Amino acid sequence: MSKYELALVVNAKIEDDARNATVEKAKEYVTRFGGTITDVDDWGKKKLAYEIQKMDEGFYYFIHFDAPTDAPAQIEQRVRIMDNVLRFLCVKQEEA
Repeated sequence: MSKYELALVVNAKIEDDARNATVEKAKEYVTRFGGTITDVDDWGKKKLAYEIQKMDEGFYYFIHFDAPTDAPAQIEQRVRIMDNVLRFLCVKQEEA
């Protein structure tokens, strides 16, 4: 099992319930593909560096998890088509 971080930028113009459901869905994908979530950082609403889909703000979430090496590709494939996710990035963390 390797350590990974999934960064999500979620649409700021949706209701809190829909935003929380989007993050929960991403967390569900992590566990579905054999991952265990170790931490979720909620950075709140931040200004984007550039407009994405005519929006200049988004909610930032960082999901830290341990998973098999094939899990990130499966998770990215599902997150890519989620409606309220503006941007995402899954990276492997360096072992300390």
